[in-house]
Amino acid sequence: MDVNQTKQEHLLALKVMRLTKPTLFTNLPVTCEDRDLPGDLFSQLMRDDPSTIRGAETLMLGEMLTLPQNFGNIFLGETFSSYISVHNDSSQVVKDILVKADLQTSSQRLNLSASNSAVAELKPECCIDDVIHHEVKEIGTHILVCAVSYTTQYGEKLYFRKFFKFQVLKPLDVKTKFYNAETDEVFLEAQIQNITTSPMFMEKVSLEPSIMYNVTELNIVANGDHSESTFGKLSFLQPMDTRQYLYCLKPKPEYAEKAGVIKGVTVIGKLDIVWKTNLGERGRLQTSQLQRMAPGYGDIRLSMEMIPDTVNLEEPFDIICKVTNCSERTMDLVLEMCNTRTIHWCGISGRQLGKLSPGVSLSLPLTLLTSAQGLQSISGLRLTDTFLKRTYEYDDIAQVCVVCPYLGNES
Repeated sequence: MDVNQTKQEHLLALKVMRLTKPTLFTNLPVTCEDRDLPGDLFSQLMRDDPSTIRGAETLMLGEMLTLPQNFGNIFLGETFSSYISVHNDSSQVVKDILVKADLQTSSQRLNLSASNSAVAELKPECCIDDVIHHEVKEIGTHILVCAVSYTTQYGEKLYFRKFFKFQVLKPLDVKTKFYNAETDEVFLEAQIQNITTSPMFMEKVSLEPSIMYNVTELNIVANGDHSESTFGKLSFLQPMDTRQYLYCLKPKPEYAEKAGVIKGVTVIGKLDIVWKTNLGERGRLQTSQLQRMAPGYGDIRLSMEMIPDTVNLEEPFDIICKVTNCSERTMDLVLEMCNTRTIHWCGISGRQLGKLSPGVSLSLPLTLLTSAQGLQSISGLRLTDTFLKRTYEYDDIAQVCVVCPYLGNES
């Protein structure tokens, strides 16, 4: 929208144009079968059309470049660039010319002028040029306000403004899911959808973790000395297509031993997304800090440090459990091992583990055997705090595959 502030005839003319790269021309082909009445007429017209691609006339994409006639679509994360020109259309010298460019959003007003000092004079048929840049960080209506003030040769001070309204659209739809592992690891799945009308080249999608975590990207497959992306060499995201990215976060060593600290951590980090569209126009988005629901460990956390993948039926095997005091008080723990229908513990039940201070962990080697084949859940451990006479029971701690070593050996 272009609106003049006053109806007065001014000595200066203001022009504002958005600086953007051209796009490929698109046409709408009209085709028919050879046996139809037009015959080869439509095909011949498309072959003679200079805008079509030779040998691929029926494709909508042409080989000519077109310059946009308006501001066009502007997406969040892109850099808005505009050319501002003030031309002296009169036959007299104009003095003290000041050009200001402000961008009004729903929440703030930004000054985009490269210089706030006035030009001493502007002769007839001369112009003042300026280029402004702004990285768009808000969605919604934006208004570019260009104001020009000057003084005529007779000392009259004049002023006028022009308004250019445009919409900033959302280019990507980002959804995240968190998965808490049995250990302190956290897995993040990020679903990114291209909601524009043109394909995107995904230059970078990375996770910047918070201060307590290290991150491992799970979107790369090692191939000898080289690593390849799971999405291939050319990472294009077509319109309305969705892609999943996966990351694994592990607590840093200095925080891993502090169970109470990790328990309360909800801030994981933020996603940094960089893409290119059309003829290399670059856009970048950073999400806000991603937060997860902190896992509820309770006062005592029991996790598995070591367990074999496969064990033999009715043969003892060893595991190592980790007991962590997640409370703010010291505990005096007693371990009880209760047999289930398929799980049988080896050792003395009811043994003293001793005192465990807040935030301290204890490794607990145990031996057991199973009496059933298949995938079995390890259950039947019970911890009792003798100070408060409080008991904590743990079922489905982990799973193990049980096989019979005698099956399949007979010839």
